[in-house]
Amino acid sequence: MNGIFYEEHGDTDVLQYGELPDPEPGRSEVLVDVKAGALNHLDIWTRKGMPSPGEFPHIPGSDAAGVVAAVGEGVTRFETGDHVAVASGSYCGECEHCRAGEHSQCVEYTIIGEHSTGVHSEQTTLPEENLVHVPDHVDFETAAAAPLVFQTAWRMLHSRAEIEAGESVLVLGASGGVGHAAVQIADHAGCEVFATGSTAAKLDAARELGADHVVNYEEEPFDEFVNERTDGRGVDVVVDHIGGATWDASMSSLAKAGRIVTCGATGGPKVEVNVADLFWQQYDILGSTMGANADIDAVLELVWDGTFEPQIRDVLPMSEAARAHEMLEAREGFGKVVVVPDSEL
Repeated sequence: MNGIFYEEHGDTDVLQYGELPDPEPGRSEVLVDVKAGALNHLDIWTRKGMPSPGEFPHIPGSDAAGVVAAVGEGVTRFETGDHVAVASGSYCGECEHCRAGEHSQCVEYTIIGEHSTGVHSEQTTLPEENLVHVPDHVDFETAAAAPLVFQTAWRMLHSRAEIEAGESVLVLGASGGVGHAAVQIADHAGCEVFATGSTAAKLDAARELGADHVVNYEEEPFDEFVNERTDGRGVDVVVDHIGGATWDASMSSLAKAGRIVTCGATGGPKVEVNVADLFWQQYDILGSTMGANADIDAVLELVWDGTFEPQIRDVLPMSEAARAHEMLEAREGFGKVVVVPDSEL
């Protein structure tokens, strides 16, 4: 088979597309003919080596969708011909967190493509617990683009921040994968949605997905925008997946007893917290990673029925993986970048 891979960490010039060993499914594994994959910022960090498996060549990619080509003898949930998408979180199933249904809190939690071989290749083998059924009417590009970011945004807003109708939610980076999912989820929950972006086109797209107020953060500090439009109150929830570059403004956007929920640190992992403000304003700071099985099932049902729509900025052949990574790094466009095996074009 052919696939995307790299033999050392570095810039986009380390990405290759070529022949790799054909995978063989184990007893509890499923062999999938990949029809589409989708990129996440995680693929950029992994390519650069933070973090990444130490074994090369490494196939990147946490999101993909395709058709079951074969199943191991111990597989019970899938059969040849089924349409599937990747649920990329792996867990032990036995620790206290797994037993409580909190799979992404597993003490041995790992992510496919980050800690193990990824799925941006013509074929892949995965344990059956790392796959979800996809209805036949859902196209493969949509199925590939949805799972990681929508489960992440759903868990952030519903399972962690516990949003309620009538609350206000600020979503940073609304043009990205998690951001554009969070806008839709917050709007669907009946919240007043504020969204940030860097261009008029991105802000228009955020409005179309349900944002009530939008601000270009390159032209105006978003915390000042939020406080002006809330008469100084602030918002109930801030979705910040950026980190160091936005943290202070995110905190100053919060209403008293507000919650800030974070799943990433693309703008830097180190932040300062004013403890006096934290206890006096009674803020909640919530971390969130990926999703439990219940989060995945709940949100994907709403993707498959069309309630939520993954936005795709471009579809490229896997042989143009470098270009796909560059688009993500340069924050070009709105939504997800999808790659398709050259044999499918």
